[in-house]
Amino acid sequence: MYGSVPGVCGDGSAALCKEGRIHCFTTMKERKVGIMTQMFDKEKFKQQVAFKVKALCRKTIEEATPQQIFQAVCFTIKEEIVDEWIATHQTFSEADSKIVYYMSMEFLMGRALGNNLINMGAYEEVREALEELGLDLNVIEDQERDYALGNGGLGRLAACFLDSLATLGYPAYGCGIRYRYGMFKQEIRDGYQVEVPDNWLKHGNPFEMRRDEYTYEVKFGGHIRSELQKDGKYRYIQEDYESVLAVPYDLPIIGYGNNVINTLRIWDAEAVTTFCLESFDKGDYRKAVEQENLAKNIVEVLYPNDNHYAGKELRLKQQYFFISASVRAAVDRYKNLHDGDVHKLYEKVCFQLNDTHPTVAVPELMRVLIDEEGLEWDEAWDITTKTCAYTNHTIMAEALEKWPIDLFSRLLPRIYQIVDEINRRFLIEIRSRYPGNEDKVEKMAVLFNGQVRMAYLAIVGSFSVNGVARLHTEILKNQELKDFYEMMPKKFNNKTNGITQRRFLLHGNPLLANWVTEKIGDGWITDLPQIAKLAPLANDKACREEFRRIKRQNKERLAAYIKEHNGIDVNPDSIFDVQVKRLHEYKRQLMNIMHVMYLYNKIKENPELDMVPRTFIFGAKAAAGYRRAKLTIKLINSVAEVINNDPQVKDRIKVVFIEDYRVSNAEMIFAASDVSEQISTASKEASGTGNMKFMLNGAITLGTMDGANVEIVEEVGEENAFIFGLSSDEVIRYEQQGGYYPMEIYNHDADVRKVLNQMIDGTFSDGNREMFRELYESLLNSWGGGRPDCYFILKDFRSYADAQKRVDEAYRDPEWWSKAAMLNVAHSGKFTSDRTIQQYVDEIWHLEKVTVNMDEAE
Repeated sequence: MYGSVPGVCGDGSAALCKEGRIHCFTTMKERKVGIMTQMFDKEKFKQQVAFKVKALCRKTIEEATPQQIFQAVCFTIKEEIVDEWIATHQTFSEADSKIVYYMSMEFLMGRALGNNLINMGAYEEVREALEELGLDLNVIEDQERDYALGNGGLGRLAACFLDSLATLGYPAYGCGIRYRYGMFKQEIRDGYQVEVPDNWLKHGNPFEMRRDEYTYEVKFGGHIRSELQKDGKYRYIQEDYESVLAVPYDLPIIGYGNNVINTLRIWDAEAVTTFCLESFDKGDYRKAVEQENLAKNIVEVLYPNDNHYAGKELRLKQQYFFISASVRAAVDRYKNLHDGDVHKLYEKVCFQLNDTHPTVAVPELMRVLIDEEGLEWDEAWDITTKTCAYTNHTIMAEALEKWPIDLFSRLLPRIYQIVDEINRRFLIEIRSRYPGNEDKVEKMAVLFNGQVRMAYLAIVGSFSVNGVARLHTEILKNQELKDFYEMMPKKFNNKTNGITQRRFLLHGNPLLANWVTEKIGDGWITDLPQIAKLAPLANDKACREEFRRIKRQNKERLAAYIKEHNGIDVNPDSIFDVQVKRLHEYKRQLMNIMHVMYLYNKIKENPELDMVPRTFIFGAKAAAGYRRAKLTIKLINSVAEVINNDPQVKDRIKVVFIEDYRVSNAEMIFAASDVSEQISTASKEASGTGNMKFMLNGAITLGTMDGANVEIVEEVGEENAFIFGLSSDEVIRYEQQGGYYPMEIYNHDADVRKVLNQMIDGTFSDGNREMFRELYESLLNSWGGGRPDCYFILKDFRSYADAQKRVDEAYRDPEWWSKAAMLNVAHSGKFTSDRTIQQYVDEIWHLEKVTVNMDEAE
């Protein structure tokens, strides 16, 4: 079967369905790609869908609900996938391919159906076949819940990496947890974030496959008994433990047009014994189901609130649970292909640790090699340190994960023994390298001050340590991890993050994607740097007009979504100024909304103020226990309530908070955005990937020189971005001096003072003077310890406001704006995850591409 992608006609014409998704009237040229390489049999596909509806639901297509139709379509598509999935893994085995296991607590996959169809090359054919059945593929796609397997950039990066690995033809497994409810589904009630369970598996997941044959028992707690064996070695036995079964569910990760299907393996937890009848008969009802409850709790939610001991314990259980199962599965697979010999494991296996959450892979691999395979410490350590590689995703020292030793040793007694020995040997190495320098020992010890420092364990136990943007890596080397870089500089390297253009342009913005293909061909889909061919077209007036028309239609689509979900009318001709990302103080959503308050004050002072109408769009989840972040959400919604209902504003400002920000609505938001707010405190954002998604979709960056913004500006030119604020060096210098004095700004800047006073005078809180006091105090005084305004909001505010004024002035010239926006698209080629993955392959993983030949498989 051959296929094409969702398209529009050459003039960009399209229509909006009632769900706000784009219907396309014509298709692009046919491309023979992917799984369905034979001619698509439309009649057979229609018959299969009808049969699946009957078999699954005991209904006809006419009687079936949209959800039932969705299930039937997915199961039909899955049958096409499975043959190539089998063939891919047979190819891996026959070639004895080296495999990277990408270990991550998060995989923010988004919806699967549309993306799978695009990578299979079957989107338009399936759409047309469904239309002949009286069905709308857009409506069917909307029945799918976003996979609740991740939260923010970390998880979305992992998803992009899996897409690129498959598309480039490199063998890989993603390894994670099958969360029942994910982090949470966000609802906004009275302006506050309310967390409700995200029951994404309510109707099941038609693309997943349960693999009972790869089930493992994972043990927690108890104590370790050692036995001296006849050969003089000690055998370590864990006793009096509690345990759960790790049961894998596999999801296909489809490469674009190459027959390669990798696997995302997510582990579910089940009780070893689901019900203890003896305990029940004795009246101990709690004990009768405690194993089942343990299993249920481990996979219940992503990142349980760890503000209390029970939450910390559960999070550590989650980490060890999926790592233990993943490591053992990888070792067993290797053994099956190599006559049970593990001595060269590192030649065919690489564990990439996505931040510190999977760091227990280091001691767990040591445990498997020593306790289960009988290796001596030195040989096990040599294998482990050639197998594990670590990606650091944070600059801030307080975000580097640490565990209390008492918790860690009680929950993972054998793992703690191994970590303790790793630490003991590492301290000997430090003292040998730096004799008499106990300050180095304190700074670098894995175990220190009653804590297990997981980032340090990851560094010591890995052969590679990489940052995720050039600036981030330099700060790690020169600041946060300076001592480690000094001791082991060859381990450190940079891999600037990237995104998959197949999800965030080809699927998320079909109008622009097809226009790009019409202008330069479709090579950009698998080779994004080819998009640079658009750059000369930015000088063509007709092309700029076409580009503006596409952006306008995408803004209409988002406006329809906002009207449906928020009940707010927004003007598609206004500037869509957007900040969507996880809500954290360093990302400075607070500064953004303070600027909105500042503009509102200007209008109140001068009702005839001349400004381009602006729609400020926010989307963010705050961690359930992050009080100040949640209060910022309330402030944004309270400001929106006042401004959106003030007739004096005359629609010059609208403020929208999009509830439950996730991949599926993100695609719509990126496509419609004019301004990309990337305003983190310089030196705090490791990379960012939202900045890349906005750029790819023709939004202009308004940001600090932080994270990957630095490289974005290098690519597109500072003249095609709006840069403001302190540099990372300046921020670091201030921090070394203990901060700065924000009260001085309060005293001398009347505009800032007015905005701050409005937080505590009831202007935006219906007269409640205390509602936002914590935000006020955090900026001017010390609230809960620490220095005031530690993210330099007031210090950067005036520079930010000036940059926003430049945005207003620039947008008045549509020719300049559309040229700059087009140049952003044209210079986004560096920021594909395909490039990032190729760098990982060349410099860390050393994988070989595979070719899956379906003719031979058949």
